[in-house]
Amino acid sequence: MTCIMQVKSGYTGDMLGRTYDNQVCSAARALEVVGERWSLLIIRDALFAGSTRFNDWLRLGIATNILKSRLDGLVEVGIMEHGAASRNPDHYEYLLTEKGRDLAPVIITLTEWGDRWSAPAGSPILYVHSVCGGSITQQTTCANCGRVHDPAELTVRPGPGMPPDIAARMDGNPRGEAQMRSTH
Repeated sequence: MTCIMQVKSGYTGDMLGRTYDNQVCSAARALEVVGERWSLLIIRDALFAGSTRFNDWLRLGIATNILKSRLDGLVEVGIMEHGAASRNPDHYEYLLTEKGRDLAPVIITLTEWGDRWSAPAGSPILYVHSVCGGSITQQTTCANCGRVHDPAELTVRPGPGMPPDIAARMDGNPRGEAQMRSTH
């Protein structure tokens, strides 16, 4: 499955050093904002390690100039806010916005993928529901019938944001559908 060409989005930052402004693809647009590895680790630590201050993220091993650039970029696109700390107005902190907190499922899904394919000794961390102690997982679900068991069951169709001329050409399929290809 590939994304289709589109007109330029409003974001002009340099998180990845290039933009995907020729793509009609929400995944490509999201990568422009959070696709650089430090950005995702900064967001992860803000979500799950309580990081709010510049020095909190230095433990990642990130250079200070890169950290400043990433934090500034995350503020610019509305994923974080920067302001005086509520407990000590002489200090500044970075707090996730709703837009930033909405990335929690993305981090959990990437972690699950990493646990399966890149953690031979097993999961280094577990996400747990603080209310009941249950394990947290991400699943692909169908709004009509429930869980999807195989990615080969998925198809894509043009959404309301797809320009009509491109929607008509998607994958050469007259209905504009493309099915996920399975390798098993």
